[in-house]
Formats: sequence, C-alpha cells, structure tokens
Amino acid sequence: MLLSLAWRNIWRQPRRTLLNVSSIAFAALVMVFLLSFQLGTYATMKENVLRVMDGFAQLQPPGYRNDPQLKKTISKPDAVMARIESMDDIIAAPRARSFAILSDGEKSFGAAIVGVDPGRELHVSTLANTIRQGRYLKPGDDSQVVLGSALARNLGVGIGDSVSMLGQARDGGIAADVFTVAGVFDTGTPALDRQFAEIPLARFQATFGMGSDVNTVALAGPSLAEVTDALPALRRQLADRRLEVRSWQDLEPGLNAAISLDLGTSMLWYASLVIVVVFIILNTLLMSVLERTREFGVLLALGMRPGALGVMIWLELALLALVGLAAGIALGGGVTLVIGHYGLELPGSEAIFAQWGLPGRLFPRLSLLSASAGPAVMGTCILLAGIFPYRRASKLEPISAMRAV
Repeated sequence: MLLSLAWRNIWRQPRRTLLNVSSIAFAALVMVFLLSFQLGTYATMKENVLRVMDGFAQLQPPGYRNDPQLKKTISKPDAVMARIESMDDIIAAPRARSFAILSDGEKSFGAAIVGVDPGRELHVSTLANTIRQGRYLKPGDDSQVVLGSALARNLGVGIGDSVSMLGQARDGGIAADVFTVAGVFDTGTPALDRQFAEIPLARFQATFGMGSDVNTVALAGPSLAEVTDALPALRRQLADRRLEVRSWQDLEPGLNAAISLDLGTSMLWYASLVIVVVFIILNTLLMSVLERTREFGVLLALGMRPGALGVMIWLELALLALVGLAAGIALGGGVTLVIGHYGLELPGSEAIFAQWGLPGRLFPRLSLLSASAGPAVMGTCILLAGIFPYRRASKLEPISAMRAV
C-alpha cells in the first residue's frame, strides 16, 4: 500500500518528477560512459605496453627484479615452461638479457641485448608488429639482430649492415660477437627504440656463456585478466623451483602508479557530481514535504502512523532514484556500446598516446563494474539522504501539521 501511494504521489507533479529523474539519469549516463571509457583505456594501455616487451607476467630468479645480473638465471627452462603451459591458455617465452656496447666503425652506443626464442616470442610480444624496415627474427636465425629505430639511427646502420657487440660474459670474461641487422622496429616509446636490441636466444647463450640457462620467462595469454588470475596457481605449481612470479604491477610500477593517480583524481570528480545531484534531489523532496505538511496532518489524523508516513516519503525518493538510475544505465550503456563499436578519436593527442602504447582511436569497454559502480554509489547516497525527510515526516503531530500554513 505504501509503495502504491508513493508511486502515485511522485506523479502528482509530473514536471517536477521528470526534472528529478532527468537529473539522476544524466548523472548516471555520464558516470557509466566515463568509467567505461577510463577502464577501457586502462585495459588497452596495460595490454599494449606489456605486450611490447614485458609480457603479462614474468618468472624471475630470486633477487633479479632489484639487481638484474646476468649470473642470476633459471636453470632447465624447458621443464619450467612445460609446467606453465600445462595450465590452460598460458604461453611462455624464455629470455636472456644483458647490457653491451654496440658499434659500427667509430660509433658506439650502449644497449640492452635481449636473447629471445623467435617462435615463442611471437606469441608473447608484439614487437614484431612494430618492424618498420626489414623483418623480425625467425626460427633458424643465428647472427641476426633487430634494433630500435633510434639506436639504428645513432649507429648509422641499416638492413644488411654489420654491428659489433662487446660485453661481459656470465663468467666475467669477454663476450664479443658480430651481427647482421635484419630489422628495425619503432614502438613509439623512445626508451625502447633507443636502448633495445634482440638476437636469437641460442646465439646469446653461446656468446655470453649461459649454457642452456635463461634470465626470465615471459608469460602471456588470451587476456591480462586471465593471466593475472592464474598467477596464484602458478606460484603453487612452481613452489619447488623457488622462482619469483612477477605480476604486471611489478613489471610496470610507473604505469600502475599513473593509472592509480588518474583513477583517484577521477573519483573526486565523480564524488562532486554525486553530491550535487543528491543535494538537488534532496532539496526538491524537502520542499515537497513542506508543501504537503497539511496533507500529512490529515493522514496522521486518519490513523497513519508517523513511522509509516516517513517510510512513504522515503519510498518516493527511492522510486525517483530507481527510475532515474535505470534510465541512466540504459542510456549510458547504449552510448558506450555505440562509441565502443566505432571508437573515439582525440585529435592532437597521438604523441601522448604513443608514449603509453595507446592507439589513435580509443574504445570504451562496457562491463558490469563500469555500468553499476557509479549508479550504485549514487543510489546509495540518495537513499541515505532520504533519512532527513524521513525524520522530519515521522516527527509531525496531526494538529500542528494541519494548522501549518
């Protein structure tokens, strides 16, 4: 009965009700779309950055993260990768890494030399997709190298040219070799393009005296979320090997901090929007309670309990919130799906996007979290705000209320 009375009451002033519902719906629409856009951008950013070099996760020997020395290795990597790939959809790629001097004639520059298994690396890294000249490494390569565009430009080399390498082997001796430039990649990230080079893993192991050992094993899968969810099981499965399983947050702490800072700043904006909408709705309902004081006095005189009267007022607010939020979620979801299909371009931001591995066109991703988080918080705040008109209505006395002007 109270619910039907509350529903009838909110439509006694249809213009006021529609304005309130529109305010709630617009705020919900904005939050659904913006949160979907943010989460979609974050997901794209993480996957693109991690796919280029790090992988979605890594296995590392103890202490390698803070002190990545060549002598800290993973022995029998094939057995480790067999265990990893026994888990559904997880792909592993072994890597070895050191620093060396690359030179061509009189030009010399320091670079991070990464030994990779070309066949496996294609399933973990998208570096091959950034090749702008020549080709990427392929199974059977021996003395080939792929360089970052800035590194190749600094050395003054191109496809087919020879590059000398001088570094320190695992046992402290000299690691020297000569490679032929097979490809030049351009990731759009200056640090990678200026400092990285990749060679076949077997050649790296021979040159640096690694035997069959590697320094890390990069992991990938259908999505970042699936790999992250599989890490606890992976830690249990590899507990006897005493390897450290590093999540994407460990591999890219700067990216994680940037996302956290941006999301935290956005929460302040969302909170401001919720507060404004709640105060608008609360002000409207309080005015409605004041206008209907004599009506409430009559209801109390006819036998309605003060508590029931307060509940009826609270239900009016709840119904306004329910209708507005439902409309906002529907509209916000529709807008997000349409823009998510075609994408959204922000002209002039290409250089900034490239630094974070983002494409020129961004796609919001609608999910249960993005569709419900903002409206749920707004609905909760509106219902909590309903305590004030509830308390006012529940304290009314029949005689004094009927005498109110």
